[in-house]
Amino acid sequence: MEISVIGSSQMKLGKSDLVYRELGYCNLKNNFRILNKRVCFGSNMRWKKAGIQFTLKALKSEPVLEEKRSGFGTISKTVDGVKLFVGLPLDAVSYNCNSMNRARAIAAGLKALKLLGVEGVELPVWWGIVEKDAMGKYDWSSYLAIAQMVQKVGLKLHVTLCFHGSKIPHIPLPKWVSRIAESQPSIFFKDRSGQHYKQCLSLAVDNLPVLGGKTPVEVYQSFCESFKSSFSPFMGSTITGISMGLGPDGELRYPSHHQLTGDTKTQGIGEFQCYDENMLSFLKQHAEASGNPLWGLGGPHDAPTYDQPLHSNNFFKDEGSWESAYGDFFLSWYANQLLTHGDSLLSLAASTFGDSGVEVYGKMPLMHSWYGTRSHPSELTAGFYNTANQDGYEPVAKMFARNSCKMIIPGMDLSDANQSNETHSSPELFLAQIMKSCKNHGVKVSGQNISESGAPGVFEQIKKNLLRDKVLNLFTYHRMGAYFFSPEHFPSFTEFVRSLNQPELHSDDLPSEEEVLADSAIISQESSVSMQAA
Repeated sequence: MEISVIGSSQMKLGKSDLVYRELGYCNLKNNFRILNKRVCFGSNMRWKKAGIQFTLKALKSEPVLEEKRSGFGTISKTVDGVKLFVGLPLDAVSYNCNSMNRARAIAAGLKALKLLGVEGVELPVWWGIVEKDAMGKYDWSSYLAIAQMVQKVGLKLHVTLCFHGSKIPHIPLPKWVSRIAESQPSIFFKDRSGQHYKQCLSLAVDNLPVLGGKTPVEVYQSFCESFKSSFSPFMGSTITGISMGLGPDGELRYPSHHQLTGDTKTQGIGEFQCYDENMLSFLKQHAEASGNPLWGLGGPHDAPTYDQPLHSNNFFKDEGSWESAYGDFFLSWYANQLLTHGDSLLSLAASTFGDSGVEVYGKMPLMHSWYGTRSHPSELTAGFYNTANQDGYEPVAKMFARNSCKMIIPGMDLSDANQSNETHSSPELFLAQIMKSCKNHGVKVSGQNISESGAPGVFEQIKKNLLRDKVLNLFTYHRMGAYFFSPEHFPSFTEFVRSLNQPELHSDDLPSEEEVLADSAIISQESSVSMQAA
């Protein structure tokens, strides 16, 4: 590996299986060494803003082969077979011009992750970017460029198909969908007050011809088929997994919490999303079929609104309406609508990609607030009929198993000790329940973190969950960016990766005690500076 140091002559460092000239220059004199194909800096190094200055240059990598080997020669890190991925930025491709954002920074970041021993990266692919202007008109060019970049570095790629919009960064639904919505707002979810949620389509229109004569399921299928065809050279080799977008933020849930205010000390329980005309029509039909037509006039009248606490109304209280015959009727119907939606989209993904050599995934939400109460209101409003009296995740796991899909669960970094007592939150008990259901039905789990703060105890909590029940097979750390590669965060992430199980080394390859103290993250600085400058 060839590294240039400002103010000194160019020097070659280390001896490894494959020597590369990497991106960038730095002024960190006498702090570099190559250790077992890892870039390391001395433990006495000081992180000072004024003392770390990088001048990035996009240089063409020139491999110098010492032995006939391919790739960077690093070893992927695993804990009992759990593969480690890192999420690429949500806006890796620009919405405004469909071009790659911060290409040099991403390239440097990919090389840093490869040297560190990460298995691969996760790439969000947005419906609103690829099929922006007209139905059936796809532009995959920038995403193909990223796939080629990932392939060249030798990493694996997990693709997330995003059929929802994002506020931060700003990535809305396709323009042609928004134009349809102007005259047909009922394609969106609506709450009790009449407000529409415009970041994804209502599950009630899945099989209704509301998109220019086509149903949303048909449009999603065409999108998936176009992706499969366009990325066929990467399928089953570079691309090893595909996540199917299932709802808000890509998760299988109703948008029950999108109006929560950020300054409330007590998090509300969310609100039922069953008031668009199509959902109400289905509810009315179900009520009439059950012999109780009055139950189909709307959602629960005594349920709280978004940011209200548990006891502000009667529905979720102990012995409240949720435990009545009406409560069981409504909650069963509400949850089954979501389950049917998830089954439809995962079946679509499984049938489309089943012969491509990739695994298909779907993402669940982490609704851990109020988990310690009998009614579990946050889960009920999100669409999961899970209470002290009923297990709401067994049918979900069974649905994933039926479609041979793996389940993504976020929040592997959260512990009960850091949660508010006011909301009776328990992410650990929530994870234990849903992972038990997955184990019962043979569904493998992929974990994600929610926070990238690198706070004390976070990585230990992740490792604890990676070893839970032996159902995890992949973990994706979110997400690459300027902070990810900053000196405040990346050294902690590096230590986390290095602490994962790795194959036994020959005694000649083992580092000395002094070398063990060194950190293997210098190339990360190139990514950090480029991310910040972009």
